[in-house]
Amino acid sequence: MTIEVDLKEIKNLLSELNKKIDVLLEEKETLAVMALAEKSLKDFLEKEPDIYTVKDVKAKVKCS
Repeated sequence: MTIEVDLKEIKNLLSELNKKIDVLLEEKETLAVMALAEKSLKDFLEKEPDIYTVKDVKAKVKCS
């Protein structure tokens, strides 16, 4: 192999790595936003009354 071919292969590998890093960063950002949303809604949801009782849910899914 020549140096040019090696450089082209290295560039391709770096490009693939950059794409994978971008995907990982996007997933990390999504998880961070989800955790923040859960944390910020926790107090609000804890204060809200339950719409369904455990009995209602069991009747819907027919649990024993």
